[in-house]
Amino acid sequence: MTIWIAILAAALNGLLAVAASAAAVHLFAGDPHRLALMSTGAQYALYHAVALLAVAALADRATAGGRFLAAAAWLFIAGTVLFSGSLYLLALTGSRVLVWITPFGGIAFMLGWAALALHAGRLCYRRGN
Repeated sequence: MTIWIAILAAALNGLLAVAASAAAVHLFAGDPHRLALMSTGAQYALYHAVALLAVAALADRATAGGRFLAAAAWLFIAGTVLFSGSLYLLALTGSRVLVWITPFGGIAFMLGWAALALHAGRLCYRRGN
């Protein structure tokens, strides 16, 4: 993965998270369930926007082992699309058609964090720490 893709994805994640949060407050003030769905999707998108920036910064400094960082970035992107996207869809439309993909987004997030941990482990091993 090139670094600019991770930075662009982080920027879009952040933009959409802020927009989703604002939409949630304005559209669903009287509906706590839909408000919670949008808010949760936005929170996870924003968390992973920051994670994508961190991955991009690490990738910019990495001399080797970039495959784990690339995997983490792609998994964070997939997690955001699947997890946050399905929650946004459910909140906005009430349609449960794609709600079954939400857990796959959560799994993608977890695998992304695991890939980041593998990158750290590889650095530790190579440096003899």
